[in-house]
Amino acid sequence: MHLAIRIPGVYSALAVAVLVVHALFIVWVVFGAFIARSRPWLQWLHIASLTWGLLTEFLPWPCPLTLLEDWLELKAGITPKQGGFLLRHMDKLVYPDVATLVLMTAAVIVVAANFFYYGWHVWNARS
Repeated sequence: MHLAIRIPGVYSALAVAVLVVHALFIVWVVFGAFIARSRPWLQWLHIASLTWGLLTEFLPWPCPLTLLEDWLELKAGITPKQGGFLLRHMDKLVYPDVATLVLMTAAVIVVAANFFYYGWHVWNARS
């Protein structure tokens, strides 16, 4: 009986951890070009992340982190958009309540800005 009480708490904590990783991935996608500035291998990782982020916005591919979060919340007995303080507020950050068109437009702007930044640096390096 004691173990049965603890398991939902573990799943809930894991759901929060995955949600935090998801938020960090979003920050990486948005600002990764600045972080990877002088590290070519990180730049390629960031370009792959940008591409993945854009594809998941426009194609009907589910994000693996979202699937994992949903599964962990289900195992914890949490219905979507419920849970503890951190889970609720992080959820609003990762999944803002805005129109899909706005999210898609923001994704295109972020990716375009990052690719412009990379192009600008390549152009300056060759000049």
